[in-house]
Amino acid sequence: MSEQNWLDIMNRQTWIKQIQETNQYTEKYGLQLSETETELLLAEKKNTLKETGRIEFGHSILPQIIYAFCDSSFISQDNYLDTLIRLQEIFFEYKNEMNDEISDEELLNFMREQFEDPCFGDLDYLESTCLEIFSEAIRAGYRNHIITKGKGEFSKADIVQRWDRELYLQVLRDLCWR
Repeated sequence: MSEQNWLDIMNRQTWIKQIQETNQYTEKYGLQLSETETELLLAEKKNTLKETGRIEFGHSILPQIIYAFCDSSFISQDNYLDTLIRLQEIFFEYKNEMNDEISDEELLNFMREQFEDPCFGDLDYLESTCLEIFSEAIRAGYRNHIITKGKGEFSKADIVQRWDRELYLQVLRDLCWR
């Protein structure tokens, strides 16, 4: 057995154990990963690491992703595995995009906060808008995320105009009373 195979086997066993341990916590949200799903998640992780040119030793980011997102109202057992696969892809992609100038905790906090609002569970919007804008700010030298641990940061960098409910209702009232 080569050294690389031995290291892969050890990492894989550690990661399987870590991911399966999350089931005890996530069951209260109606979320569980079977052994088959865990294997698929790890296979996708291996592909993502290869595609992004990243490596992980020992502890996997997957349990942190699971704990950060498992109580989201936008995740159900039906989309749990697919969502986790996408979240890990997005995580590693944006660790690279931000040149590792953001900690795992800061990135996960930011991702979770945006996933809930303004993304409302839309992973494409999280990836292509929220994280793209934030990564541009990080690459340009923005560092306030360190103080806030990635929380409450998007509104400071967001250039996308959102609709305002109160303004909408006021315009609607104005139009109705004409």
